[in-house]
Parts: sequence; structure tokens; C-alpha cells
Amino acid sequence: MYKLAFATLAAAAATTAALAVPPLPPGTPAYASLHGDPVKGKADFAVCKTCHSALAGQNRIGPSLHGVVGRKAGTVPGYTYSAANKNSGITWTEPVIYQYLIKPQAYVPGTKMTYAGQPDAQKRADIIAYLKTSPTS
Repeated sequence: MYKLAFATLAAAAATTAALAVPPLPPGTPAYASLHGDPVKGKADFAVCKTCHSALAGQNRIGPSLHGVVGRKAGTVPGYTYSAANKNSGITWTEPVIYQYLIKPQAYVPGTKMTYAGQPDAQKRADIIAYLKTSPTS
């Protein structure tokens, strides 16, 4: 019984350690200091459309991002997530998405997402503003 409890605690500790949030790169503005433009965000989202749809129920290589803001990671019906993403415990708040998009693999090691990241802070804020609009196209 003690071995099982220890193994469970060790696994939980390893998962927590693996999901330590990387610091923002030096000089990166805080998300709260930016104002996203959903029109620009729609244009910036074009690169995301290779793998993601912003429409409800439309999964592609990646899950639908419709309603992503405020959603728990790994919960889109019909999409098969990596264990790293599904078990991350992340809730996709605006600041989390902002930081995740810098370099997804650094934020969630083991994610299936192969996107290298968006280094432009304003473009990340614009994409989030677009996703918050509940896009229909």
C-alpha cells in the first residue's frame, strides 16, 4: 500500500515538474499590457488554420479552437490529445494562451503540437482577441 501511494506521489511530482511554466523571454510585455485586435487576429490566425479550425466541432490535425478561452485542456470531443496535453491541468486563460503560443513545446513538453511558436507579442494578443469572438469562418 505504501509503495503504491509513493509511486502515485512520485508520478504526480514528475508531472508537475514537467509542466513548470517557462518564464517569459526577457523584454516580453505582459499580456495585460496589450490590447488585442480581433480583425488583425483573424489574419494572423491564417497560419493556425493549417491544423486548427475556429469553428465548433471541426477538428483537424489539431482540435477545434472554438471556445478555447476558459476551456480545460484536453477536453474537445472527438479529438485524440497527447497525454502531456490531456493531463496538463491547464485551463486556457488568455495569459496562458499568450505564453503557450511563444513556444508550445516548452510550455507543454510532449505536446503533439509542432508549431514553432509566435514570437510577436502583439500578434499573440490579436489571435486571442480573434478566438474570443466565437468566429464563424
